[in-house]
Amino acid sequence: MTATAEVAAPVSDTAEAQQPARWPAWTLVAICVLAGALYVWAIGAGQVGNAYYAAAAKSMSTSFTNFLFGSFDPAGVVTVDKPPMSLWPQAISVWIFGFHGWAVLLPQVVEGVAAVFLLHRTVRLWADEKVALLAALIFALTPITVAINRDNNPDTLLVLLLVAAAYAFTRSVQSTESRPRTKWLLWCAFFIGCGFLTKMLQAWIVVPGFALAYLVGSSAPVKRRVLDVLAAGAVLIASSFWWVALHAWWPGAKPYIGGSTDGSAWDLIIGYNGLGRVFGGSGNRGGGSFTELPSGQVPTGQGPMEFGGPGGAMFGGQPGITRMFDASVGGQISWLLPLCLLVLVAVAVAGVLRWRAKVPGDAAERAGWFMWGSWLLVTALVFSFAQGIWHPYYTTMLAPAIAAISAAGLMMFWRARSFVRFLLPLGIAITAGWAFVVVSRDTSWHGWARWATAGVAVVAIVVLLAGLRRAGLVAALVAVLLTPAVWSTATAATATGNGVMPAAGPMERGGGGFEVFMNGQQPPGGNQQPPGGNQQQRGNRPQIGMMPGLGGNRGELTDEQKRILAYAEEHGGGAEITLAIAGSAQAASPYIMGSDAVVIGMGGFSGSDNAPSVDQLQTWVSEGKLKFVLSGGDRMGGRGGPGGRDDHGRQEWITQHCSTVDPSAYGGSAEQTLMECHA
Repeated sequence: MTATAEVAAPVSDTAEAQQPARWPAWTLVAICVLAGALYVWAIGAGQVGNAYYAAAAKSMSTSFTNFLFGSFDPAGVVTVDKPPMSLWPQAISVWIFGFHGWAVLLPQVVEGVAAVFLLHRTVRLWADEKVALLAALIFALTPITVAINRDNNPDTLLVLLLVAAAYAFTRSVQSTESRPRTKWLLWCAFFIGCGFLTKMLQAWIVVPGFALAYLVGSSAPVKRRVLDVLAAGAVLIASSFWWVALHAWWPGAKPYIGGSTDGSAWDLIIGYNGLGRVFGGSGNRGGGSFTELPSGQVPTGQGPMEFGGPGGAMFGGQPGITRMFDASVGGQISWLLPLCLLVLVAVAVAGVLRWRAKVPGDAAERAGWFMWGSWLLVTALVFSFAQGIWHPYYTTMLAPAIAAISAAGLMMFWRARSFVRFLLPLGIAITAGWAFVVVSRDTSWHGWARWATAGVAVVAIVVLLAGLRRAGLVAALVAVLLTPAVWSTATAATATGNGVMPAAGPMERGGGGFEVFMNGQQPPGGNQQPPGGNQQQRGNRPQIGMMPGLGGNRGELTDEQKRILAYAEEHGGGAEITLAIAGSAQAASPYIMGSDAVVIGMGGFSGSDNAPSVDQLQTWVSEGKLKFVLSGGDRMGGRGGPGGRDDHGRQEWITQHCSTVDPSAYGGSAEQTLMECHA
């Protein structure tokens, strides 16, 4: 039973723990500084991240109601298609510092570094200092985590809140007293609830695993464990749905919930941004209707936005068990996944053997393995088989669990004295081999790293087998982390403006596997064709055009946009809404970011929300609150309405009640049509 005990035992080292030193604190500081440097590198170069969320952050900084509900536009017509919690820090930053790209992105950097620090504290409670430091380093060097923490999508805050939940959970199962144990479990539920208000049901993916881990790992009596879980469930519900109830019962004017079919947050949770993401099909409603192509076909870049394959999940590759390893996702998160699977299998086998031999174990340590293991496996399976709209950057949610499991596994294998120690060379070989495969998919992006990793891995294996344990461990860590570190550093140094779908790796991968062209233009230095015409691929990654304002926008208006806005302001007769833009929120984003005028994007994110309604438009025009509407120049597609989407009759109303302004009056072009509306 010696080998079984070595694998199943806690990964702490008592002898080392009895020797206090200052180096761990300074090492943690260095790791946090490294993480901050990667996240903050050149974020002030003009980019604003995802222009949709950046515009919302500016609008939210203008009024309390806009802030509370996450309004996309300064008039409070429609919200973003997510709960507002991730945007609250950004809006506060914009309110304090003014609207700048760095003001929008700085809270993301702070949240990212805080997550690294908190992961260290969590793993240190569960394992020991060395494991915790290694986990923090792995987390900081995860390529997709570096990419997303330089962007303003909600995932950065989601990860921080889930790591906070893991910290509270670990404090709970390690407590020997009843009240602290229950208190920390309730805090765990509260943090997950906050995650729900950041990205809805995605935060709940970890809930079953956390509940099971508490039931098997708490030292409380069985009846008390059940009662604690039920109490945590109540806290989870309350902390998840208070904002939903607040919007439903708000007595005054409130914005329409973007992405819903009836303007309610509940519909968004169940539909487009909830179950629709998992099951696809008609569940992905409200937030836009897209044309679905037969499997195997690729977008042409003309007409409606198209998604290939089941459920329209082409952005993140085809659903299936291998999705986490495919061309669009593998370079983002999969570097240490094979190692994690090896560690979990070893721990599971050892646990079963220990249980059969009736050897007592540490309940809190077992709870930690359940928590991290279920976080990784359940989340990876949900992501792998999600049939709805799914993006590779979602995989940053896997990073804390990967970091904790791989760090604990590496140190556990290294400290083993029996044949278990041979699992470390095996893990190194598997990890280096997989890195070689991933880098070989596109050797133009630091292809040298695959050979360097392979060489260091061979050296590490030889040194370990020769019995030089410390030197072998150093070489092993270099072999495991070299390629992710190269990808993370290069991604930070590239400072791409693709804010809508941030991704690590080759720039042309853009939105997680797509060749992305900003506003339909060919990227500098490339020979790829813009979408349309003959389809060109690299590494079987299809091309797709970037919609105007969707990403890459720097919050500045073009000369033509300035002339359009100036004309509307000069001839608007003091209208409260200077300009309403038909099509989608993306077309309105630069006007909101680049001016202080009240500009709205009709129809929310994709232009298919019923906000404003035809009746609302009629009221605005009749009361003199709106005079000018802008249409055209928006390639975001769908069915019905302008550009092919269902716009609930707005375009028909505009045609009947608005007349075209001569473009020569404001120096416009035929691509965009400014229209003056009459009661």
